[in-house]
Parts: sequence; C-alpha cells; structure tokens
Amino acid sequence: MTDGMPLAVAPSAVVDPPSLAFVLALHVRVGTPLEVGELPEGRRRIIPIIGGTFEGPGLKGTILPGGADWQILRSDGVAHIDARYTLQTDAGQLIYIRNSGVRHAPPDVMRRLVAGEAVNPQLVYFRTAPTFETSAPELKELTRALHIGSGERHPSEVVIRIWRLT
Repeated sequence: MTDGMPLAVAPSAVVDPPSLAFVLALHVRVGTPLEVGELPEGRRRIIPIIGGTFEGPGLKGTILPGGADWQILRSDGVAHIDARYTLQTDAGQLIYIRNSGVRHAPPDVMRRLVAGEAVNPQLVYFRTAPTFETSAPELKELTRALHIGSGERHPSEVVIRIWRLT
C-alpha cells in the first residue's frame, strides 16, 4: 500500500478468453412488420412475434405469441434489434427473453432483407445479447450468465442460436 492506495496486482502473462457453451436455438415465427415511419433516430418498425419453437440441451418448448421486435433502421443501414417475448418449456415453465442486437449487410442485401426476401444468412452480420428472466429454480442458470446470439432472418422466421459465456 502506498499513500493509502493498494498496490496494483500485475496481470498474468496469459489470460484465457471465455469459452462458449451452446444453450438453445430459437425458431421465431414473425408476422408482417408494422411501419411506424421515419423518426429522428431512424425508421421504426415493429415486427410481431406470432409463435415458434426452441430447443437446447435439456430445454425444449414453444415461443408464445404476443411479443415483438421494436426495430430502428438507421440511415447507414444498421438495424437495432429490441425483441421481447416469452418462451414456455414443455414442462410449462415461463422464460421472458429480451434479445437486443444489431443487424447489417451490404445495402442491396439489406434492401432485400427488409422487403421480406430470402437472402444468404452468411451475407448478414446479425448478433444479439439476450437476457433471460424466470422464476423456475431449475432454469436460474439462464439468469446468472452472459449470453450471445447469432441470428438469421428468413422471410417468415428468425433463427437465433444462443451460447453462454463460461
């Protein structure tokens, strides 16, 4: 300690990065986007979530209708994702998910994607940072870790694969 301040601890020479553990894949069925219009932040779109399924190791169920993705499409072509919806396991447990992220691609690909056309998912950067809430004790691990997702937008569904940082 010097002058009342603790001495800095030297970082180790090698720091292992976090690893990833697969958690689940979401197949989210979406409805026709509602075009709110141009706002100072960009173009607001609300995409209804009408159902779907999910599955992962020891976890399986349905996506309940009633959620939505409240997107902002910026003038530079980046879409800010803010999706909120509810999962129900086959055992009846409820899981609230908020999936925030970004999606972008070359302008011609984004135009086709926003128009609802099929595009090659490898041409699109689509990443999310989901958070979960549940009261089910056996699912609490979902609420105690950071997660990342990789998404694909298809004409009638969004597929998101989610991993836990370990």
